[in-house]
Amino acid sequence: MKLLLIEDEPDLSGDILAYLSQQGYRCELAPTFTTAAEKIVLYEYDCVIVDITLPGGNGLDLVRTLKKMDTQTGIVIISAKDSLTDKVTGLQLGADDYLTKPFHLAELSARLQSVLRRRHFGGRKEITIRGITIRPDELQVLIKGQPLDLTRKEYDLLSFLVANPGRVLTREAIAEHLWGDHMDQTDSLEIISTHVKNLRRKINERGEADGIKTVYGLGYKFER
Repeated sequence: MKLLLIEDEPDLSGDILAYLSQQGYRCELAPTFTTAAEKIVLYEYDCVIVDITLPGGNGLDLVRTLKKMDTQTGIVIISAKDSLTDKVTGLQLGADDYLTKPFHLAELSARLQSVLRRRHFGGRKEITIRGITIRPDELQVLIKGQPLDLTRKEYDLLSFLVANPGRVLTREAIAEHLWGDHMDQTDSLEIISTHVKNLRRKINERGEADGIKTVYGLGYKFER
């Protein structure tokens, strides 16, 4: 899952990025309001973690921008302000959760898992489609009850497709989801085709139809 952390405190942002990366999240950092405003317009994220007090602006304005964009991005506000007014305002604007600093990193991770489940899997801890079971909290895929051995990129690709059933996902959108800010470092979008091919093979070898359809000239979509 791809996250954007909007936080200007170097020590805190470093701790959060290190911890969430260990938890399997792909994380990007925006330390200022301006940088964050640019990123949320240019890129798609599964969830944004946003501080209220930022150099150059107020994090609540970023929440407003995200909601106007009508994205499926989850939003978790983190703030040193233990203010009921800020909390109510943030939630009324459409944020999914609000954490007051200081907080335990494990609690932040648990809140993120809850938000991502609601956003992508209807709040369920596992989802089964076409004989394929995905457990997002465990980053695990099962076929007929047995774990499927996937690389992290293959898992992220399958989750992205399943979370957007019937929607055509372009190779560019998939590359951005898998590599984020580093997508320009990939040699070619053909690597997407390689990941899809390997994913299909692993699912088919277990006797299940993969449900991944190629939309020639555009990308791929997952059919229920």
